[in-house]
Amino acid sequence: MTNLHPTEFTVTVYRTAGTLTVRVAGELDYDTSDGLTDMVTRHLTAEAGLSDLRLDFRGLTWIDSTGLTALLTLHRRAAAVGATLHLDHRPDVLERMLRLTNVLEHLTAPASRAGTPDRQEDDATGTSVH
Repeated sequence: MTNLHPTEFTVTVYRTAGTLTVRVAGELDYDTSDGLTDMVTRHLTAEAGLSDLRLDFRGLTWIDSTGLTALLTLHRRAAAVGATLHLDHRPDVLERMLRLTNVLEHLTAPASRAGTPDRQEDDATGTSVH
């Protein structure tokens, strides 16, 4: 029998002018959702003038309903500061969750201005949290 170990959850934050990019890797679930929500909220409230919050999911391996709740919370908090939420590099597990729950369009709707593309290159000094 093979013992499967959960993927380590990591969050890396990148800042550029007007944009906060958060790279999420591992499992976004009951055990990790609060940490993601708290960290992103701290960054959103600490930086005036953010227009975009980009969540990069290229390393995401799993998401459950608690992870989806975290995304809905982050959408509300981003909108409260006038930032548009972008869900970049969505793996199949996330795409399936968003489509089944019918929240993809809600989460990615522009905050108060015309939409921007859902892709961004990495370009900033990053801060990593494990």
